[in-house]
Amino acid sequence: MTRDYDELEAAAPRTGDRSTRMQAVVDLLWDALHPTGVSWVGFYLHEGRDELVLGPRRDKPACSPIGLHGACGQAFRNGSPLVVADVADLGENYVACDPRDRSEVVIPLFEPDGRCWGVLDLDSFDVGSYSQSDTDGLLRVLIAADLTSR
Repeated sequence: MTRDYDELEAAAPRTGDRSTRMQAVVDLLWDALHPTGVSWVGFYLHEGRDELVLGPRRDKPACSPIGLHGACGQAFRNGSPLVVADVADLGENYVACDPRDRSEVVIPLFEPDGRCWGVLDLDSFDVGSYSQSDTDGLLRVLIAADLTSR
């Protein structure tokens, strides 16, 4: 599925503290992407332990804290975006907050010094919902909102 990220990049929040910008990005992405098959949007934050803690999200609760073994943890540890076409392929390494979720995209977030401080996570009930164009578009939105340095 092709999604238009140009408009989202232009609408990305550019003021407020990090928490305010994260919530604004979640709301922006949810409102624009939910009709395209997105079932959940949220941030997970690293707070110094071997786990990620739930941050701003839409539109339902999620697991928290989560270990670094799932898709979010893998993207965090490797410092690379991760597209999972079918979460069943992750086996025991999948953290299933909603058993209906079938695909996922995770974008790691970096401080200017290169330290990863969290991830943006999007889920879908559809297999194969995300592609490289989604990782590229989401990264552009996050950079515009000053939520990642790369």
